[in-house]
Amino acid sequence: MSKTMPVPCYETPEGVDIRGRYDPEFASVLTRDALAFVAALHREFRGPVRHAMELRRDAQRCYDAGELPRFDPATRLVREGEWTCAPLPPAIADRTVEITGPADPRKMVINALNSGAKVFMADFEDALSPTWENLMRGQVNLRDAVAGTISFRDDARGGRVYKLDDERGTAKLFVRPRGWHLPESHVLVDNETAIGCLVDFGLYFFHNHAAFRAGQGAGYGPFFYLPKMEHSREARIWNAVFSRAEKFAGIENGSVRATVLVETLPAAFQMDEILHELREHSAGLNCGRWDYIFSYVKTFRGHPGRLLPDRALVGMAQHFMRSYSQLLIRTCHRRRVHAMGGMAAQIPIKDDAAANEAALELVRGDKRREALAGHDGTWAAHPGLIPAIREVFEGHLGGRPNQIDAAIDSGADITEEDLLQPPRGARTVEALRLNARVGVRYLAAWLAGSGSVPLYNLMEDAATAEISRVQNWQWVRHGAALDAGCGVEVRATPELLARVVEEEMERLRAEVGAQRFRAGRYAEAGRIFGRQCVAPELDDFLTLDAYGLIVVHHPRASPSKL
Repeated sequence: MSKTMPVPCYETPEGVDIRGRYDPEFASVLTRDALAFVAALHREFRGPVRHAMELRRDAQRCYDAGELPRFDPATRLVREGEWTCAPLPPAIADRTVEITGPADPRKMVINALNSGAKVFMADFEDALSPTWENLMRGQVNLRDAVAGTISFRDDARGGRVYKLDDERGTAKLFVRPRGWHLPESHVLVDNETAIGCLVDFGLYFFHNHAAFRAGQGAGYGPFFYLPKMEHSREARIWNAVFSRAEKFAGIENGSVRATVLVETLPAAFQMDEILHELREHSAGLNCGRWDYIFSYVKTFRGHPGRLLPDRALVGMAQHFMRSYSQLLIRTCHRRRVHAMGGMAAQIPIKDDAAANEAALELVRGDKRREALAGHDGTWAAHPGLIPAIREVFEGHLGGRPNQIDAAIDSGADITEEDLLQPPRGARTVEALRLNARVGVRYLAAWLAGSGSVPLYNLMEDAATAEISRVQNWQWVRHGAALDAGCGVEVRATPELLARVVEEEMERLRAEVGAQRFRAGRYAEAGRIFGRQCVAPELDDFLTLDAYGLIVVHHPRASPSKL
C-alpha cells in the first residue's frame, strides 16, 4: 500500500491561515515569526482602520449631499503653530529624482536601483497587480535588494546577468504598501481577511529593519511612501504602526520615515495635520497628481457643475492643481521636510527620434516648473527620463540637496476656493473613446498580473486608469455635452458609452491582434469597465471591484487547525 506524501505548507502561528499557493521561496518570508508580527499589527489596528474607513464613507455622503471639503476649524492651531518635523536624515537629504515601479519583476527592481535616480520607490500599490505571486515575489525581491544580493539571469537575453552596480551606487529604497482600504484575501487573521497594507509593511519591516539600522541610528529607515489617505486620523494610525514596529524591533523612535502622497482632494485640506501626526516619522509630502485628479471627480461625483474637461487638459496649469502644488510646497518647507513633485509618465519613443525629443522637452518643461515653484525633487516612471530630470533639478539647485531653506513664498495665500476651483476646458467624444481604450487595456493587463503598463507612449498604472473610468462615469451620469467634431455636439448617455466601448473593443482587437485578444482578458475587462462607467453609484476603486477576480485560494497552503 503506497503512502501519501505530505503536502508542504506554511508554518503559521495560532489564528493565522495562509490561502495563497505554497512556494518554498515564499516560505522564506512567510515565516512563523513574521506572520505573528503581521497578525499582531492586524489585531491591534483593525478597529481604528475600520472606524477610519467608515468616517471616509460618512464624509463622502456629505459631499454627495452638496457639502465641500474645507480646512477644519478644530485644527486651526495645528495649521498656525510654529512646530517642525524631526530633522531629515542625511541619507535621504537629496531626493532630486525618484523612480517608481512595481516590486516585481525582479529585473525591473534591479534596473530601477541602478537607474541613477536618488530613490527607487518599490510599489505594492498602484503599479502592482496584487496577485499572490506578485506580492510574495516582491517581498523576496526587496529582501534580497536590501541585503545587496539581488540578481537575475535573463535567459531570453542569452543568459545576461543583472545585479546591483555597487561602483556607481544604487538608489535609496522606499516601499509603498497598499492603501488602508485594500484587503489581502490570501491571509486570514482570526478568520478575518487581513488588512493589505499591514501585510506589505509587516513582512518588509520584519525582515529588513536590522539591515537599515546597521549601527546608523534613528532616521535611517526603513523608508516608506503612504498612499490614498483622506484625513490626518489615517496618518495617526500609521504613526502608531511605526511606533509599534520600532518598539517590537528595539530601535529608536523615528527610525522609520515616510512620505505621504497627497493624492486625494480631502487630504489637501489636511496637509499640516498629516505632517503633525507623523512629525517624528515624516519625510515630507508628494503631489500624487494623477490620483488627485481621480479623487476630484470621486469627491464631487454628485456635483454636475464640476465636470472634468478632457483628461489631457487637466494638467498643472489648471488653477486648482497649481494651488494644490503651491500649498504643498509651503506646508512642507514650513515644517522642514521635502515637498516632492509629481510623476512624469512619459516613456522613450524608440522608433521616432523627433517624437521622443518632443516628449523629453515636455518632461523638461514640467520639471522646470516644479523646480522653480520650490519642489525638492520629482518622480519618473522610466529610467530613460532620469538624465533629463536630473539636469533640470541639479542645474536649478546648484549643488544643494534640496531647497527647503530657499526663500519661496508660494502658497502663502491659497484659499479653500483656490483648491476647489472647477477645471476648465473642452469635453470631447474622442476623449470618451481614449478613456475607454486606456481603461480596458489597463484593466486587461491588471487582471493578467501586470499593474504598470506602457500604453500610447505613457506608463499607465491604476491611478491613470481610474481617471479614465471616473471621467466617463461622470460625463454619462450628468449627461455632459461632448464635442463630436465638425461643430456637432452630443450628450453623454449610457447608449453612447455602450457604442463607444463596443467600437473601441474592435479597435483594440486590431491593435493587439486577434489571437492575443482572445488569449488575454480583454473581453472580461471590457465588460467590467463598461459596467462601472454606467453604474448608478460610482464604485470607490476600479481595482477593489475587480480584486476578487485575481484571488486564488489554496486551502492546504497552511496546516489545518482542526
